[in-house]
Amino acid sequence: MQPNRFETHAVANQPPPLVPRDLWGDDLALREAVSRGGAGAFVPRLQAYGALAGDELYRLGFDANRDRPRLRTHDAQGRRIDLVEFHPAYHRLMELAKAHGVAGLSWHEPVPGAHVARAALAYLHHQAEAGTSCPLTMTHAAVPVLRQAPALEAWARGAATPAYDPRDLPMAEKAGLTLGMGMTEKQGGSDVRGNATTATPLPGGDAWQLVGHKWFFSAPMSDGFLVLAQTPDGLGCFLLPRRLPDGSKNAFRLMRLKDKLGDWSNASSEVEFCDALAWPVGEPGRGVATIIPMVMLTRLDCMLAAAAQVRWAMANALHHARHRMAFGRVLAGHPLMANVLADLAIESEAATAFALDVAAAVDAGPGDPQAAAYARVATAVGKYWLCRRAPTLVNEAQECLGGAGYVEESVLPRLYRQAPLNSIWEGSGNIQCLDVLRALAREPQAAQALRAALERAASMDPVLARQAAAIAGLLAQPREELEIRARHLVERIALVLQGAALHAAGSPVAGAFVRSRLDGAHGLAMGTLPPGIDFAAVMERALP
Repeated sequence: MQPNRFETHAVANQPPPLVPRDLWGDDLALREAVSRGGAGAFVPRLQAYGALAGDELYRLGFDANRDRPRLRTHDAQGRRIDLVEFHPAYHRLMELAKAHGVAGLSWHEPVPGAHVARAALAYLHHQAEAGTSCPLTMTHAAVPVLRQAPALEAWARGAATPAYDPRDLPMAEKAGLTLGMGMTEKQGGSDVRGNATTATPLPGGDAWQLVGHKWFFSAPMSDGFLVLAQTPDGLGCFLLPRRLPDGSKNAFRLMRLKDKLGDWSNASSEVEFCDALAWPVGEPGRGVATIIPMVMLTRLDCMLAAAAQVRWAMANALHHARHRMAFGRVLAGHPLMANVLADLAIESEAATAFALDVAAAVDAGPGDPQAAAYARVATAVGKYWLCRRAPTLVNEAQECLGGAGYVEESVLPRLYRQAPLNSIWEGSGNIQCLDVLRALAREPQAAQALRAALERAASMDPVLARQAAAIAGLLAQPREELEIRARHLVERIALVLQGAALHAAGSPVAGAFVRSRLDGAHGLAMGTLPPGIDFAAVMERALP
């Protein structure tokens, strides 16, 4: 029989599907960081979640992002309901994440290593589906804030509980809780002290009433929200419930859902408070100080998210290049493409090692003031730099696939849309850099902890020693000049801390990272590693 000459679509020279994939088993840098951070007891759970993330969670992510959340302000009878409807895939993602501890392991099993294990879970989850990371992160980060108010202990306990309950019911009737937040307003943005929302105490109790507007009200189907509002004593922090204890709807109105560049599976909204009931958290007038523990933990999750995005983009690029033939050999066998892929792999490992080491400092913080002080400044440093790098690195991975990396059958367009978010959320780049300066100037323990970290780095490598000395020189400059150079300073600090994290881990890519990022042997673009680096060994370490 003659072949059909009209059969033009035989598939050849295409890589096999990357998934299903064991995201834990594939990630040597993550496994080493978890062991280094004292979370070895949690390895079986991380193995289980890595298998889920590289299979079911990954597949669910496409549906959750394709069918975006919808706002229903009224029911068929005209009653105000303010509900957000999600695709079932969103709820399944949340259910699995909560059940496995992504939003609460640190709190419901507070043993050494729990924060590191929870960070690894968040890192694995974010590779599969990033939008649900927003409510999971806020739920996790809100717990230490709520614990400052003994009357709200049931809320803290419900947030930490490994159960997801999407029903729109009062807190007391829920199997588990999720939490959102509302800080920014139109007139202020990052300058939350300019917030105009007002809080008025109700007579005869601890409740207050809020009137105002929030420009970004994250995860509006959460059971409760941490919000900032002006009190007679200044800005205060409050917990605003979706449903009141008697089951009635609280007095707020969702005005619209944001039409965002990315983060499509997650709903972000604008809201009006119309004498909405809320309970105070912390002292009136100290709202920013009260909510700082949440800010630090969300910054850590921004670091983890950026590292996860770079990791998954790099893995997709490397898998493709190992199977795709071009000009007589596989793409990964061409020296220039190998340079690009190895460069991505080196940067990915440095991001992962740094983020997990900061998680280990958070874990040690309650019993080690220096670790807590280091975590305070390192989260701002890491959020600035890792989130700054993610869009560039994801785009570089897209280029490795060519047009296949630009169409929605690939996960890379979704990663690229998502990549800029974490550099904006919880304070943009300038805010992070100024916060580093503020911490070093006003918090002696933070300055001491950073100096100690730089001294440790200097003892590991002559290049790190030179860079640490240069950072000390920058820090000695007058405040006015230092503020102008704040981004340069924080970038240098981040690179030294990344190099130190790789050296401390005994990673074979530490020398290549330091030489290329800190010793002048690298251009402005990726794929400009110097000769003498074993590209094949770097790629094999990155993805078996």
